Amino acid sequence: MTFRSWRGKSLPAAIGLGAMVLAACASSTAATTSPAVTKTTATFAEAPGAQPNYILPLSSLAYFSVANLSQFQFLMYRPLYAFGLNGQVQLNSGLSLAYPPVYFSEGKSVTITLKGWKWSDGTPVTARDIQFWQNLVTANKDNWAGYSPGEYPDNVTSTTINPTNPLQITFNLSQAYGSYFFTYNELSQITPLPQHVWDKESAAGAVGDYDKTPAGAQAVYRFLDTQSKAISAYDTDPLWQVVDGPWKLKSMDTLGNVSMVPNPAYGGSVKPTLKQFNEVPFSTYAAEFNQLKSATSVNNTTIDWGYIPDADVLPKATLSNIYSFSAWAYWQITYFPVNFTNPISGPIFKQLYFRQAMQYLVDQNTLITKAFSGYGYPTYGPVPTKPSSTFIDSYERNNPYPYNPTKAVSLLQANGWTVNPGGVSTCTSPGTGTGQCGAGVPQGAKASFSLQYASGTSSLDPEMAQLKSDFAEAGIAINLSTAPFDTIIGNASPCTAGQPCAWDMEFWGDGWIYAPDYEPTGDELWSCTGSGASVQYVGSDSGGYCDPQTEQYILATESSSDLQAMYAYEDYVAKQLPVVWMPVGDAQLNMINKALSGTQPLDPLLQIYPEDWRWS
Repeated sequence: MTFRSWRGKSLPAAIGLGAMVLAACASSTAATTSPAVTKTTATFAEAPGAQPNYILPLSSLAYFSVANLSQFQFLMYRPLYAFGLNGQVQLNSGLSLAYPPVYFSEGKSVTITLKGWKWSDGTPVTARDIQFWQNLVTANKDNWAGYSPGEYPDNVTSTTINPTNPLQITFNLSQAYGSYFFTYNELSQITPLPQHVWDKESAAGAVGDYDKTPAGAQAVYRFLDTQSKAISAYDTDPLWQVVDGPWKLKSMDTLGNVSMVPNPAYGGSVKPTLKQFNEVPFSTYAAEFNQLKSATSVNNTTIDWGYIPDADVLPKATLSNIYSFSAWAYWQITYFPVNFTNPISGPIFKQLYFRQAMQYLVDQNTLITKAFSGYGYPTYGPVPTKPSSTFIDSYERNNPYPYNPTKAVSLLQANGWTVNPGGVSTCTSPGTGTGQCGAGVPQGAKASFSLQYASGTSSLDPEMAQLKSDFAEAGIAINLSTAPFDTIIGNASPCTAGQPCAWDMEFWGDGWIYAPDYEPTGDELWSCTGSGASVQYVGSDSGGYCDPQTEQYILATESSSDLQAMYAYEDYVAKQLPVVWMPVGDAQLNMINKALSGTQPLDPLLQIYPEDWRWS
């Protein structure tokens, strides 16, 4: 799954500010910073329109966002296994509630042993709290955004709590799994819940073991879900006062103003020193920016961690007397799908040489410069190029298809196309033999396609204009249009036989963030079953890509504990191009109070750790 609902970089940079205002801002922040910092609180600026609004860790799709999970729930309710360590995508044993999992029976069972941390009321976090989560998610999986049929929780056939050790539980699995996949992509989704407080069917009801039957687990979920939607009552509802994370909720309103205080019972080694941590909402970038520029010293900042809208709108040096600048690189790839199921353009897209030609025409470095003012990084395949990780190998890291219009033209010419640079190339040698256009591509087929992209995003306009210009070098004409983000996402799905099929390419601008499935397998992107009219695609396979060899490589990444399986998968997919790889734009350009330490390195999984923050 992915936190695709995070749209920090996709929101419009609505700051109608001219050079005169920027100059005034630069002078207004030139005050000398105070020699000593006396603050005891810190404030984090929420992205415009992205305030937290759901507290139960078992979230439905409507609430499955970075704002709710990584930057709100995780502060109070720690996942069973934490990921993100020193700016890398790694298992963080120090922040995990359990010791590293131990696999048995060649990957058909896994045993988890908790460390013995306590809930804030002094009750130990036990295996029963894991089982409580498991029972709730199994009985309510259709209401959980993380559910993928056949995978977690379906692949856990039973759980057994050690009768002599209440901190230990064993999951029996439906098949053998590799330790990387099951730890990073399945166990990563579990959050122990306080069964001794939450296992009830109504506010006035007694706590019991209702979760142990499907009907009871459904009743418990309905109650917790209802309470989670009563945002104005969060700070008075006793349900939410029992936590195991470093922070407890002090207050919260329906606008998204959040205040937290330290949890004295937190079991982690690093305890908060701040007396209070705040999150504040903003309706626009301009409102947040006005708060940033109002600071005259590190002591009077109303925002200690904020952001600037676009590097081309506001030079990073403008607020440099008070704030330090850093760009947030996410565990993300970016791409746009091509429609393999379109009856007209689909046969063209199914030709590997044609997809290769298109990829050779994507000048990622220039796009990063023009669209993101240099604050971005390329996508060369299914594994993110940033941050560095053990999951990416040299083949993908070195870009299999660097920008090369000459190669693109040669590929088309060698496969039956008459290339018309600046115009529209045409298939003049149809057929399936050497030097011909390929199966299903008729005589006279034109390399002219529609590409609809998300409106309201300032960076996408120059990016798409440059792409159109670059594609034209090989006579591949792109007809650009815009539509709202939700429309683009709605359009980008495989077409059904016998129904109208109008789209060729769609680009929503956002990428795919691997979270909380952290190992970058392709099971949710390019898996498929069946063939012909009966083929079935996974929900995020927008273009209807289906390839048996890709499927075999994906399955190998799930069953093998050897990273070589990941390398074989990523090399094949990087070469096969199920989509057109595009550069990632840093979704948030941060301005952080210079006197606030412990914020770096930025977590690529979008998590924040205010318990690490210290005033200096």
